[in-house]
Formats: sequence, structure tokens, C-alpha cells
Amino acid sequence: MRVIDLNRNGGIGANSLFVELDSFKFIVDAGLNPKLAGLLATPDFSIIEDVDLHFIVITHCHLDHIGSLPVLMRKHPEARVFMTQASQMLIERMLHNSCNVMKRQRAEQNIPEYPLFTHEEIDQVAERFETLPFSKPFKLSQEGEEIELTLFPAGHVAGAGGLEIVRLKKRYFFSGDVLFDHQQTLDGAKFPVENRFETVFLETTRGETDRPKETTRASEIERLLTTITNVLRRGGSVLIPVFALGRMQEILTVINNARKENLLPRCPIFGAGLGLAVADHLDQISKRTGQVKFTRKTIKELRLRRPPRKLTPGREPPEQGIYILSSGMMVEHTPSYNMAASLLSQGRNAICFVGYCDPDTPGGKLLETKPGETFLFETIDYQTQVRAQIERFEMSGHADREELLKFALRTHPKKIVLTHGDPGARAWFAVALAENDPSLTIIDPKPLEPFEI
Repeated sequence: MRVIDLNRNGGIGANSLFVELDSFKFIVDAGLNPKLAGLLATPDFSIIEDVDLHFIVITHCHLDHIGSLPVLMRKHPEARVFMTQASQMLIERMLHNSCNVMKRQRAEQNIPEYPLFTHEEIDQVAERFETLPFSKPFKLSQEGEEIELTLFPAGHVAGAGGLEIVRLKKRYFFSGDVLFDHQQTLDGAKFPVENRFETVFLETTRGETDRPKETTRASEIERLLTTITNVLRRGGSVLIPVFALGRMQEILTVINNARKENLLPRCPIFGAGLGLAVADHLDQISKRTGQVKFTRKTIKELRLRRPPRKLTPGREPPEQGIYILSSGMMVEHTPSYNMAASLLSQGRNAICFVGYCDPDTPGGKLLETKPGETFLFETIDYQTQVRAQIERFEMSGHADREELLKFALRTHPKKIVLTHGDPGARAWFAVALAENDPSLTIIDPKPLEPFEI
């Protein structure tokens, strides 16, 4: 097996692995780096420009895994494209939204390459998507050789799957993004731990996060509800920045269930962003596949309202309440970014982060800013002292590092390839894996450099 990490900068971003396994040539994921712009945000597909690509597998529908898929499909019109049914029901909506964002960025930031693809192109490539059911092997033949693909539930978000590849009785596993914990809207991962893998490609997102043993998802939800209650009782509002796919629907469900159990004071609930459109798709996925425990009924029971369209930095919104808004990292030009600028200067308010925040994003920078220090909202040219309560809750959609370590070791692989993590996170896994099994070969691939397995 020969592999190239096509992500130009490594780390977390434009996730895409090119794999050659005997006569088979395929790619796992085709993402977009949200911190970069233009062609630099895409994987470097020029490396495989002359390759006869046989197939592409999409592990799930977050932008860092699908954002450049139409570009890749344009360059390789004969390649088959596989994903789960839930991902197939979500991916067009996510790509159309990405196209809209790129059009806006072209106008605002003068990025000539944008959009990287059009709405019409999305509609065209969608006809090539093929679905694979969970846990059922699918065989492909090429030049008299055979390969077997199986997707296993990965938790994380609706449709997410870990990919097992079998070739000549040798097994290889790509974890994709994974969460073993059960969420209120989605069951945790069900990976094949009984199999012995030649190689495991392991996500390392939370390698630098040490969760205390007494901290659980349930205890963090309880702490979140207590924080919200205290803020509301002192007359403040709560902003919860959320990712559109998965995190928004999970938090809406958590809030709704808590209200039913009288664990939260009554107040208006506001929601905005792509996550509300995604909620409609999850409702359909729930009814069609039963793999998601979320329906539009949750939104109706919450009587979810839209936040004010126009907000003034430093001036609180006219109504106190709970604001569940995208984006999860408080990226510029999003509802959560604008709401944070309205709430941050008042101590009665709170901003509660419930997922991963890249250190270079506004959300990541705010988490590193101490109370009383000045925080700058660059794109709106506004700065203020941090007076609102800033909290982070361990409710990530990614598995804890100890859980991933346990999974990887239980499969007794000969080699482990570290993926989807910042340098510090990969370094923790490299040390921990070597300490637990000195016989393991651990590979931390360098971007765009081929390596053999």
C-alpha cells in the first residue's frame, strides 16, 4: 500500500488521503480547509492529476471532509463515489451552502478562484453518488483483482462511517472522525474491534485534551444546564455556538429534554444558521433510516425563534434568552460571531462552547482570553473587555484520546497512521502508542510526501 496525505498543510483541514493498493487507486475524503482561501484551501489534487482514480469514499459530511469533492469529481469523471445513505441525504445541502459562502467571500475578499464549483455542478455530480449500508461488505473488481469495502457507524454526526478495506485477507481501517459516546440524537460508534488490522488510520483531534476521569458527557450536560440556569436568573443571555451538522441538533435536543424535566427556567430559545436547514434533513433521515433520534418535533416543542437580524456590537439583543447559533468556532460573518459581539461586554451574559475550537479561530482565541482582557472582533472593527462568562464544556463530537488509544490497541495492528490532528495531538498519540505497544510502527505522514505500508 502506498499513501499520500493530500492535505497541503497537514493537521485538521483539507482532509484527503490518496491510496494505492495493488491495482486499486482511491481517495478517502476530499475536504476544504476553513482557515485558508482559494485553491490553497483544497487538497493538492495536482499530485494525482494523471492517475486513473477508481473510487472515492466519503466518511461524513463536515466541510473539512467534503468541501472539495466537486473539484475532485470534475478532475476524475469516471471515479465512483461511495458514502452512507444519511450522508447522501445531507451532502448536497452542505455543498450548496459552501458554494453560497464562497460567492460571498469572492465579493467581500476578492478571491478570484471562488466559487470552486457552482450550484449546477453540485446537482450534476450528485447523480454519481452511491450509497453503502452500514456493516455490509461491498466488493469491487479491477483488472482481475477484488477489494472489499465496509462502512461501520462512527457516531460523530449522522451518516459518519469508519471504512474497512479488505484485500487478499489483509484488513485496513480508516477511522474518519469518531465518537464512541452515545449522544441524545445519535448512538456512538460501533467499530469492528474483533478484527486484526494490518494498518489503522487514526484520527487524533483530541490528543492534547486530557479529560478528568470524573468528567463524563452526562456530567458536562448537567454543568451546562446549571450554567444556563444561573445566567438566566441573573438576567443575562446565553450564547451557545454550534456546528450546523450534528451539534446544533444535539444541543436543541438537550435543551428541549431539560425543559420537559423542569431543569431549566422558561425563556425564549433562538436558533439561526445552516443548522436549521440541516435539521430538516435529519428529520427525513430519522424517518427513513431510524439512525438519528431527531425530528422537527423538537423545534416545534421549543417554539424556536429567529434572533434579531441586526445586532449592534456592545448592545445586548432586545430579548433575554438562549441563543443556539452557528458557527461552532464563532467564525467571522456568522450569527454566533455577531451575537458574541453583542453579549461579551456584559458580565451577566455567558458564552458556552460545546465542541472543538481551532486555536486560530475567533472562538479559539476567545477561549484563551482572560476575563478583563480586551478581545478584538476584527472583521467588524470592534473591541471590548471580556466581562461575560466564558465556559467550555467537554461535549465534543470526537472521541477522547484514551478511547481512541484503547480501540487502536485492541485491533492489534502492525502499523498506525496518525491523521486529523494538530502536531501536539499527534505527538501525544505517538508517545502513548509506543509506550503501550513497542512493536507498533507509528507513521505521522508529512503532507504531500508518499509513504509505504
